[in-house]
Amino acid sequence: MTPSANSTEIPAPAAASPAVEPVAVGSRVRALREGMDLSLRDLAERSGVSAATLSQVERGESSPTLAVAARIADGLELTLSQLLRLDEGGSVAIVRAGNGRRRARSGHTVEELTPPLPGLRADVSLHTLAAGSATGGADDPPVHEAGSRETVHVLEGSVELAIDGDRHLLEAGDSVTFDADLPHHLSNPGPDPARMLAVVAAGLRRS
Repeated sequence: MTPSANSTEIPAPAAASPAVEPVAVGSRVRALREGMDLSLRDLAERSGVSAATLSQVERGESSPTLAVAARIADGLELTLSQLLRLDEGGSVAIVRAGNGRRRARSGHTVEELTPPLPGLRADVSLHTLAAGSATGGADDPPVHEAGSRETVHVLEGSVELAIDGDRHLLEAGDSVTFDADLPHHLSNPGPDPARMLAVVAAGLRRS
């Protein structure tokens, strides 16, 4: 099928021109940094670009070279083309199978299915838990902003949700919605890997 004229595919081809509007790229960098809950110093450490330079870029006082923009993109876990094209291409953004941003730690693998667009208030991700692994410790602090809610749908295997002093066993096909700003973690008590979809909606206050 021929892609729509209003479709943006993620990841996109590398930017061909170094001409970037300073205000536009600065606002993108700031929105993405704040969306990842990073300070200027945090992003400076992740990207190797000084906090002073990042501040100038975010305020639109300086247009980064492609080399600097590539380092900033890397610190934001993006490709250069994603950083420079985030607000282009209309109303559709596609993340192709297997191309979502990934991270892994201690038997827990996450693939982000939501494209890295500023201003999004929901995040969809695919999680794989190895047998005996978990998403975090029982005493870990909340990892989502106040008022967030999360829905988890188990695709394969079994998952146990520990939250607010209770435990809930979920089998393949089960779904659960809970207050994601409470300390919680998901573990895999079974002998086989477990896969689940998670949707986090930010800033929805509990009634």
